[in-house]
Amino acid sequence: MDAPAGGLACLARSDPLRRLARTCARIWRSPPDQPSWSRPALLAIAAIAALAYAWGMGSDAVETTYGAMARSMSASWHDFLFGAFDPAGTVTIDKLPGALWPQALSLRLFGFHVWAIVLPQVLAGVATVLALFRVMRRLAGPVAGLTAAAVLAVSPVTVALNRGNVPDSLLILLLVLAADATVSALVGGRLRWLLLAAVWVGLAFQVKMLDAWAILPALAGAYLLSAPAPIRARVRHLALAGLATAAVSLSWMSAVSLVPARERPYVDGTTNDSLFSQVFYYNGLARLGRGAQVAGAGPRAEFLNAVSESGASASKRLAEQVPPGWDRLLGGIYGRDIGWLLPAALIAAAAVVLACRGRGRRDPRLSSVLMWSVWLLTLWAIFSDGLLLHSYYVASLVPALAGLCGTGAALAWSRRDRALTRGVAAAALLATLAYGAYLLHGGSGVPAWLLPAAICADALAALALLTAGTGILPGAMASRALAASACCALLMPAVAATLMVANGLGPFAAPFEPASATQSTARARQLNAASLAFVRAIESRYPARIAFATDTSRIAAPFIFVSGREILPIGGLEGGIPSPTLGQLRRYVSAGALRAFLIPPASRDPRLEWVYDHCPSTGLQTGGQVRLALYACGPT
Repeated sequence: MDAPAGGLACLARSDPLRRLARTCARIWRSPPDQPSWSRPALLAIAAIAALAYAWGMGSDAVETTYGAMARSMSASWHDFLFGAFDPAGTVTIDKLPGALWPQALSLRLFGFHVWAIVLPQVLAGVATVLALFRVMRRLAGPVAGLTAAAVLAVSPVTVALNRGNVPDSLLILLLVLAADATVSALVGGRLRWLLLAAVWVGLAFQVKMLDAWAILPALAGAYLLSAPAPIRARVRHLALAGLATAAVSLSWMSAVSLVPARERPYVDGTTNDSLFSQVFYYNGLARLGRGAQVAGAGPRAEFLNAVSESGASASKRLAEQVPPGWDRLLGGIYGRDIGWLLPAALIAAAAVVLACRGRGRRDPRLSSVLMWSVWLLTLWAIFSDGLLLHSYYVASLVPALAGLCGTGAALAWSRRDRALTRGVAAAALLATLAYGAYLLHGGSGVPAWLLPAAICADALAALALLTAGTGILPGAMASRALAASACCALLMPAVAATLMVANGLGPFAAPFEPASATQSTARARQLNAASLAFVRAIESRYPARIAFATDTSRIAAPFIFVSGREILPIGGLEGGIPSPTLGQLRRYVSAGALRAFLIPPASRDPRLEWVYDHCPSTGLQTGGQVRLALYACGPT
C-alpha cells in the first residue's frame, strides 16, 4: 500500500512542473496564423534586448537628478502623488511626474538600489519590442514584425536609453501602444480602439508632456486615410479622440491644481505656482525657437550661467557642435545613434508606395508607410531646430525607422522570387553600407575590423541577391540571401550597441564618443561616496531636521540621491522660483530646523544675501566648475 501512495505523491509533485512545461510550450509555440518560427524568433529578440538593457543595471552611472526625484517620491505617498523633488515636499520636479512613478514604486517595493531605479526602463524597453512586433505583424505580417523588433532592439540609442533612468523609455512604450490601438481602429473601424489610442497618448503626456502630442498627426492621418468608416464618421471619431486625448492629458494637472497651494509642493519652473505654466510655457513655448534660451522662473542662478558658458560636460559640448538645421540628425552623435538604417527605411517606403499603388486607401502596407513616415518627419522637424538636443531624445524616431524597414522587408520577402525585388534589396543594403561608413568616419574607438567586415559581408550578401536564380545560384537561395542581407544591414548598429553595453554606457552617451564625453561607473561611485560622506559630516556637525540647504535643486540632487535626507533646494532647478521664501528660511533657522547652507560665496539672490549677513562662513569651500561655500547658522 505504501508504494502506490508514494507514487501518487510523486505524481502530485510533478503536476506543477507539467503545468509549467505546458505553459512554456504554449508561450514558445507560434499562433496558428503565424509561421512556426515566428514566436521563437520574437522571444529570442526580446531576450537579447532584455540582456542588453539589464546588463550592469546595478552600476552607479545613472542620472542623479532623476534618481533624486524618484527617491524623494518614494519617501511618502504625498510626495509620490504631487511629484515632489525633495523628501520634505517643498518643491515639485520641473516636469510632470509620470515617468518617475514606476521608478518610485520600484524603490518602495525593493528598497533603494540603483537596479531598482533602472528596472522599470528595462521592462518598458522589452515591452516596446513586443508591442512593435504586434503593430507590424497586423499591418504587414510576421516578417515585418520581426524585422521591426530586431531593428528597435539593436539600435544603439534604444539600448543606451533603456539602460538608464530617463523618461523616454516609458514615453516610447506608450506611443507604440497608441500606434497599436490605432491599427486596431484601422482594421475594424471601431471608435473604442481610437479612444484607447487617445488614452495611451494622454498617459504619455504625463511622462513627457507636449512631446507625446507630436505623434498625433501620424495616428490621425493613418486613421483618416485607411479606416473603413465613411469620411464623416472618421472625422467625428477623430474629434472625439482629440477630446479624449486632451481630457486624459490634462487630468492630473487639473486635479492637482484644485489642491490648495499650502497643501502641496510649489510648482518648479514657475513664478505663479501653476502646473499649466510649467507644462505649456517653461517646458513648451520657452523651449521652441532656434538659439532660444530655456526660460526659468525668475532670474537664473549666476553659477548655472557660468556652467553653461564653460560647458557642463564633454557630451554636452559634442551636442552643441551640431547646429540646428534639417541635416542635424544625419551625422555626428545623432546619426550614430539612429541613422544606420535610414537609407534602408527610405528605400523601403518608396518601394512599398510604388508596389501598392492602385490598391486602394485601405491597403495596410500603405497605412504603415503613411503612419511611420509622418511620425518620422514630424519628430525630425522638431528635433532639427530649437534648443540643445540630448542624444537620447532621438530614440522616439526609432519605432518609425523600424516600422518602415519592417514594411519593406515584408514586401521583399513576399516577392523574393523576382529579380527586381532582389535588386532593390541589394541597393538598399549597399546604400546602408555606404551611409554606415560615413557615420563611422569621425567616431572615436571604432574597431579597426568593423568596416572591412561590414564591406565583405554586405558585398557577399548583395552578390547572392543579384545572382540567385541566374544559374550561378539556384532560385531557392533567394530566401537565404534576403535573410542574410537583413542580418548584414544590422551588423554595424549591433556592434555599436554591443560596445556601449560592454563599456557600461547609458542614455547620455552615444556610440563611438570620446572617452572624455562619458562618465565611468568608477567615477560615479567615487562621486556618490563623496556626496554621502559630506551629508553625514554635515549632519554630525550641524544636526537639524533639514540636513542643509543649497542653491538650486541641481546642487541638492546628488546629496538627496545618495542619502534620502532632506536637502532644501533654494529656487528650484534654475534658482529663480520664490520657494522657499526668505521668511520661510528665517523661520527654519530660528526654529533650529536648518543650520547649514551650501551655496555660492557670491549671489544677488536676497535669500542668499540674508545668509551671508546672518550666518558666518565656515571657511570650507568646494573646488571644480562650481565653487560653493559652507555657511553655518545658529538659532536666532
